[in-house]
Amino acid sequence: MMKYLFVMLGSVSLALGVLGIFLPVLPTTPFLLLSAMLYLRSSQRLYGWLMSHKHLGPYIRNFQEYKAIPLRVKIVSVSLVWATLLYCTVFVARVWWMRFLFIAVAIGVSAHILHYKTLRK
Repeated sequence: MMKYLFVMLGSVSLALGVLGIFLPVLPTTPFLLLSAMLYLRSSQRLYGWLMSHKHLGPYIRNFQEYKAIPLRVKIVSVSLVWATLLYCTVFVARVWWMRFLFIAVAIGVSAHILHYKTLRK
């Protein structure tokens, strides 16, 4: 029973991780690492598929081995965070505290991304 639960949770986590690639505020790395861990504990086939995936596999392995994020990923991530949240600050937020919140989130997410080492390969 736990095996099926881990497969289901791993798949949900994987979907959220992939969404995080396109949605700047949703984190990608933690969800992909969680998916790898859940698949490892439940399905060698799914774990093997994830780790050998053309795009996601190297991303997970690099983070597991080096605790680092590639420079290109950092640049794209921080740029998208700021573009999205500045748009929200200017065009969506109607009250000052929402504007402050959007800027605070952008600063926090950027600091989190930038605190990891930069992988230069």
